[in-house]
Amino acid sequence: MFRTLARLVVDPTLVNPSAVPSPEVVFAHNPVQLSRWLEEVFAVNGVVKYLPTPLTAPTGNQPVIDGLRMPSGLLTELPSAISQGTAIPPGYKVNPLLGTTTALPWDHLIYAFLLENTGIVEILGEVVRRYKVGETLAPPSIQTLVWARNTEELFFRDPPQFHILGVSSQLRPDARVNRRNAYWRMFGRDLSHSPLGAPLDGQPWKRDIGAGSNTRFFDIWEELLRQVWQGILNDRNSGGPNATDRSYIAYLCQSLSEMLTMRRRGGMLAQEEFAYVTMLNWFHLTVEYETPVVKDLKAEAGVNGNPADRLAAIGARVGINPPRESRELFELAGLLSPLMWFIENGAFNDEADAEMLYHSNLVPNPVIADAMIRIIDLWQSATGTRIKDPTVVSVSPDAKRPAQPLRLPEPTPTAAAPVFAPSSNGTKAKV
Repeated sequence: MFRTLARLVVDPTLVNPSAVPSPEVVFAHNPVQLSRWLEEVFAVNGVVKYLPTPLTAPTGNQPVIDGLRMPSGLLTELPSAISQGTAIPPGYKVNPLLGTTTALPWDHLIYAFLLENTGIVEILGEVVRRYKVGETLAPPSIQTLVWARNTEELFFRDPPQFHILGVSSQLRPDARVNRRNAYWRMFGRDLSHSPLGAPLDGQPWKRDIGAGSNTRFFDIWEELLRQVWQGILNDRNSGGPNATDRSYIAYLCQSLSEMLTMRRRGGMLAQEEFAYVTMLNWFHLTVEYETPVVKDLKAEAGVNGNPADRLAAIGARVGINPPRESRELFELAGLLSPLMWFIENGAFNDEADAEMLYHSNLVPNPVIADAMIRIIDLWQSATGTRIKDPTVVSVSPDAKRPAQPLRLPEPTPTAAAPVFAPSSNGTKAKV
């Protein structure tokens, strides 16, 4: 996506890890070019090529891509003139044991969900609005003016007809509702802040979905994290009890995989996912570096600064505060996106493969296990869920705690509540 494109500008083969991406060049392209490039990226069908086995879900399968993409003739008659190269997202290091180094040109929907919980859409959308309607912000540089034009053209208006970003219409006109509909169906949770803008009657993103909502998703996900943590603790044990149950971990992964693929039957959510992760990728790139937008808004955080710090500084300029867990959410989004693609594709449904989630002892390059340790740390910090604490199931001193629960976790009474705690900044910052 756009973060990948920023790397391709300075490192077309993506072999130089020290190369500094160039978001300024990405933002300087004409919106027509960027729109056409997205068509080219979608037509490449990189998701199915990235994964070790053919996708079990329709998203990314060739018939779905062929049915939704722009015909090849139209793509070649008016190319984007943007070099696509080998589109491997930054920071994505595939475990060699999974047997693939092929590209992943777009993120999983979990990436968009986590990043939108930071309030980044509302904050940067308000920046664009203010630049367009008045002078409450400092005058923009030419680069920021172009960025604002591109942002509005690509993400805050109805896209040109027949383009892959066309996920709003007279039938579903509100983009805020459309994105929340996708998140609710896939993950069974709302964003942790109320929609800004025109008031909505109730929660329209939950209408007409039938039974198509994975309300158990995060309950099972957190149970998986607990079991993986148990495996990490016991990985180096040479003696004594070992409560790690790789078959249960594999079963949890299989349950998540089946829930996600169920929502994709017939290719549903394929176009929506692509459009929403594209949008959040653009905003992520905006605050990932000291871009002209960041500099014009006096929101610098230094060369090694965190995007959450830049977002907070920009939010202060427009009166919208991101939540305290934004730092964790930015990092989690990048880590969970590739992991969720592999889980959804069934890469850990087998017991032997499930070991990769926690086994690192004497493993030369335990990429996945190392990533899981970081994910558990970040998830616990962001949500307040005590992933690392053992569950107390009996008050009897003689009773032994069972190694595993008797059944998969049921939906909690607060399953419809936000995953992340809202901030205390009133109606404009419930993120």
